[in-house]
Amino acid sequence: MSAHCQLTGVMPVFGNNVSHSHRRTRRRWNPNIQRRRYWVPSEGRFVRLTLSARAIKTVDRIGIEKAVALIRARGERI
Repeated sequence: MSAHCQLTGVMPVFGNNVSHSHRRTRRRWNPNIQRRRYWVPSEGRFVRLTLSARAIKTVDRIGIEKAVALIRARGERI
C-alpha cells in the first residue's frame, strides 16, 4: 500500500534527524494512512479508499458522494 491519500494527496515528507553533535541522517514523516470502506448509495456499492486521518474527517463533513467526485476529478480510479 503506497503511503498517499486518495482525497487530499498527502504523501510522506523527508528531512533530517539532527543529533546532539549536529550530525544529520535522513528520515521520513509518514502520513496517518487508513483504509476505509464506504457505502456509495448512488452506485449501490461499497468503495474502499486509502485516506489520511484528516481526509476521513473531511469525508464525514462533506459526504462520501462529494468526496468520490473530488477523487475522480483528480483522475484517480475508484
